[in-house]
Amino acid sequence: MTRPMTRRTVLKAAGAVAAATALPLPALAGPGRFTFARARYHSGDWDADPQMPANLLNSLVEYTRILVDPREQVVALDSAELSSFPFLYLTGHGLVRFSRAEKETFGRYVDEGGFVFADDCNHDLGGLFAQSFEREMADLFPGQLRTLPNSHALYTAAFAFPDGPPATHHELNGWGDNLVHDHLRAIAIRGKVGVLYSNKDYGCEWDYDLSSKQYLAEDNTKFGVNIVTHALLR
Repeated sequence: MTRPMTRRTVLKAAGAVAAATALPLPALAGPGRFTFARARYHSGDWDADPQMPANLLNSLVEYTRILVDPREQVVALDSAELSSFPFLYLTGHGLVRFSRAEKETFGRYVDEGGFVFADDCNHDLGGLFAQSFEREMADLFPGQLRTLPNSHALYTAAFAFPDGPPATHHELNGWGDNLVHDHLRAIAIRGKVGVLYSNKDYGCEWDYDLSSKQYLAEDNTKFGVNIVTHALLR
């Protein structure tokens, strides 16, 4: 069984950078492979957008030299195994109410250098996921959830996004709160992003059968490549 890439493996490999395309992308060598880990929490629908990970992993193979496990790994948010994964995806539409153990493990994971990409499936600032997730973050990291400037290194980690986070079809079609969110938000730990938080619903944007990607005028998962690249090499 392939072991997930640990933080030590990531840090050891971070100095090896190669060009898989015209853009500088990471070459992560070593015995481990990047594993897309999804957080399972007791409240809410944590398993939304089931096809998204396969699309993003396909893009990592296509555009980078990152070694990947082709299957996502679901990991309980209160599990001791959480620390084995340098990247964690958390999503849903409904209530986010962490148990005491989940809250403690989440806080320790981020404080020790883990990276969480939290994506609101409601794409709605006033929705249940947004309100409850932000309340959990306020308990864990008071006053630290702040706007991520569009000049941040994440937006040039692989592909260039000079205008910041790309809009999703849900925003452009007026679903959710009828807003195009111009910025993502983040919690920084010792100067590095520990929690990247989106109300743009990238999970739904990238949740389609892999065979459909060939019909896109522009591969919309490229921004996901930026997120993973930045998470591994920050």
